[in-house]
Amino acid sequence: MKDFRDLEVWKHAHQLTLEAYRQSKNFPPDERFGLTSQIRRCAASIPANIAEGCDRRGDGEFHRFLQIAMGSASELEYHLLSARDLEYLDRNIHVAMEQEAVRVKRMLAALLRKVDEDRERSRAAGA
Repeated sequence: MKDFRDLEVWKHAHQLTLEAYRQSKNFPPDERFGLTSQIRRCAASIPANIAEGCDRRGDGEFHRFLQIAMGSASELEYHLLSARDLEYLDRNIHVAMEQEAVRVKRMLAALLRKVDEDRERSRAAGA
């Protein structure tokens, strides 16, 4: 079992989630069950899936949860773009949040590669 709090990607994803909550609280009230909810849900899904994957047995399951986190990060990118285009998010805030989402995705991709390499080493050692 890995402690998710030790992973830099989790730390960045957590901060991105907090920022998503802060920024979306200013969205129009009629978006409460729409875009506000979607942004918060997919943002929180990123660090939550990293944490859940750390608690699973084996790198295969960890890999699967990291892929889910990657999908949530892509979903967040889209919802942030929608919020910007609807003028719920200031363009500068959008740029900063999008850059952080891309950074998290790059970190997830690197961690996925490492997990894949570890899985291959384990298979080769067991063969």
